Amino acid sequence: MAGSYQFGTQFTAHMVTATWSRAKGWGAPELTERRPIPLDPTAVGLHYGQSVFEGLKAHRQPDGHISIFRPHAHASRMRQSAARLAMPEPPVDLFVEALEMFVRADGDALPDDPSLSLYVRPLLIATESTLALRPADEFLFVVLGFVTKAFFTGGMNPVSVWVSPDFARAMPGGTGAAKYTGNYAPTFAAQTQAAENGCDQVVWLDAVERRWVEELGGMNLFFVHRDRITTPPLTGTLLPGVTRDCLLQLAPGLGYAVAEEPIAIDEWRAGCHDGSIVETLACGTAAIVTPIGAVKTASESWTVGDGTTGPVAKALYDALQAVQQGRAEDPFGWRYPVRNS
Repeated sequence: MAGSYQFGTQFTAHMVTATWSRAKGWGAPELTERRPIPLDPTAVGLHYGQSVFEGLKAHRQPDGHISIFRPHAHASRMRQSAARLAMPEPPVDLFVEALEMFVRADGDALPDDPSLSLYVRPLLIATESTLALRPADEFLFVVLGFVTKAFFTGGMNPVSVWVSPDFARAMPGGTGAAKYTGNYAPTFAAQTQAAENGCDQVVWLDAVERRWVEELGGMNLFFVHRDRITTPPLTGTLLPGVTRDCLLQLAPGLGYAVAEEPIAIDEWRAGCHDGSIVETLACGTAAIVTPIGAVKTASESWTVGDGTTGPVAKALYDALQAVQQGRAEDPFGWRYPVRNS
């Protein structure tokens, strides 16, 4: 595992799998060496997109053991995603057991370095061989992972963002609230457009009015006003981020009032111009907390605050990392210790 720990490139040695069939239900999870999975060219997951995933992290603790961060919350979200795609919902106990098996097997790959974590990727995919247009009768659940730094290697350095004028991420009644694999490839064209305009990431507006700010790439957004912190409400088109939920719970303890409120792109721009919005930040499992320094549209651009990392983003980042890494109390019970890891 020597190397730069670039996100998603250096995988650990093992994986855990479990199967489901309509006839037999769930099988027990099995630990094996990481290897290609048998998948027929006519597998339903390849043709009709019955595939969902999760992403969570495990962190080395001060006493040397590893704790998985909020596995039950991620299990619940995978169940919700699976239900939306007419897939079998992995039992929470099976999900957590598979994570434990994986971390016990490959925890040694995680160095004693607080800048690194073990990113764990559970996947559920339809494997039945049929081109009949219906939900599959056979599925494979897989857990694999890799050691990584934060997604944005600059850490807390602000990123610049592009407000996509041509693309939408999710529509009402669609799959925006599910961690569905089909939600991601359609974002690549917009991300390419952002890069062509000198920006790091894409801001998604709602698909109906093209006015309401929803997400940043695959991350949730928070806006720091003079008197409170807000984040767009979960309307069914936004992914219910586990990190988002963490910040909503951590912020009051740091002295910040928080609220779930919609914000229009015009309000964001005006708030940055008149100083009523002093910071904007994105959050997610891979990125943790990432400040936004500049916003660009097809017709204009503006700076958020003074363009640097603000005190609220830093405070939330530090507080979350302290809980994840075992350097602070865990009042919400988020750390799940894996002994012998």
